[in-house]
Amino acid sequence: MEKQLNQSKQKLSELVVGLDIGTTKIAAILGGRNEFGKVVIIGIGKTESLGVSRGVVVNIEQTVASIRTAVEIAANQAGVDIFEVIVGIAGQHIKSMQHRGMITRQSLEDEVSQKDVDHLIDNMHRLVMSPGEEIIHVIPQEYIIDSESGIRNPIGHAGIRLEGNFHIITGQVSAVKNIFKCVNRAGLETGDLHLEPLASADAVLSDEEKEAGVVLVDIGGGTTDVAIFYDGIIRHTAVIPFGGNIITDDIKEGCGIIKTQAEQLKVRFGSALAQENQENEIISIPGLRGRPHKEISIKFLAQIIQARMEEILEFVLFEIKSSGYERKLSAGIVVTGGGSLLKHLPQLVMLTTGMDCRIGTPNEHLAGDDDELKNPLYATGVGLVMKGIEKYEREAKRGLNIAKPEVQTEPKTKVEQIKETNKVVGHSKKKIGNFFENIIKSAQDWISDDIE
Repeated sequence: MEKQLNQSKQKLSELVVGLDIGTTKIAAILGGRNEFGKVVIIGIGKTESLGVSRGVVVNIEQTVASIRTAVEIAANQAGVDIFEVIVGIAGQHIKSMQHRGMITRQSLEDEVSQKDVDHLIDNMHRLVMSPGEEIIHVIPQEYIIDSESGIRNPIGHAGIRLEGNFHIITGQVSAVKNIFKCVNRAGLETGDLHLEPLASADAVLSDEEKEAGVVLVDIGGGTTDVAIFYDGIIRHTAVIPFGGNIITDDIKEGCGIIKTQAEQLKVRFGSALAQENQENEIISIPGLRGRPHKEISIKFLAQIIQARMEEILEFVLFEIKSSGYERKLSAGIVVTGGGSLLKHLPQLVMLTTGMDCRIGTPNEHLAGDDDELKNPLYATGVGLVMKGIEKYEREAKRGLNIAKPEVQTEPKTKVEQIKETNKVVGHSKKKIGNFFENIIKSAQDWISDDIE
């Protein structure tokens, strides 16, 4: 990290902080894009998450303290001040659905424009949700013009009726509002909001995997996030309300030990496949307050972990089948997040699902060879930094006067140019739900209200 920090910061694009507010940890990751188009991380702050349960804030004061600590560590490491963060959102309150929208254009002679696409997506943001729910993301999948389907870029086509198939992601207003409140009370502004599995996907998945069909499984402390891609497009998202913490609880109950001991056992000796361990491998656990030591078989520990992990994977398999893309996922499953560090997990995934599996680390888009970053724990944080950099570059293109040095990237190959033009066209402003945009705009008002 010191080597990366010593690189000239003048060569980096706008510095961005990704804030991953998880159930077991809160991580602040600071970085920018260098002159070669790679992401350089110059600060990492990680602290225990004390006020979050299954992705939802349950204690505001503890969460605020954890956010402050993580951000201060990253700021001190990089030698800069941090004022704004890109926030990741997850949790069991996140839901998704498919929806088709339609607009009727006035003239057949005028070509479909970006304005028409924006109008159609704006209509999706006005859908009536269940009480307490609001739209976070509207992701276009394909467009239909006068019954001609399968159109990725409708701009320039002629037609009267413009339709679109959309993947819509919603969240609970109260849960998101509490996250913003914690960030604001920590003295920070929220620059943008992103669904964490989508950020993780940017960090650990390749374009080829997304094109072939792949399942991202992000195993966190409180929840397991699932995102399914096919043909380069997000097709299905889901949040499973189980994660690494429930495995720790099982070990605690099954072995009759305290939670801290159970967590240490899981991290140091845990295996997701009992058959890979020997019966005679024994761990000795210190007894409490002079009580005798407790001996635990590593194979018995693995049996506890395997039973719960198989249950989580059954939920993942259910989501894969529900998506309708079960037989189209040539790239198999990519597992990331802290839970992916369990030994023999890829083998268990392949046995349970019958699909290929690899562990996803945020290496491909990063400059440098810092081993600390080659960890699935940081996949979401690195992805949020990448989302933030994209946001600033997009705003710079729209002429919003963001001072940012020119980043020289290598010329794109013909294949890359074809991929770029073949992407599904979205909203010109990449907007999120109106309610959440209003929360971001009113963040300063909340801070002043708290001070008063």
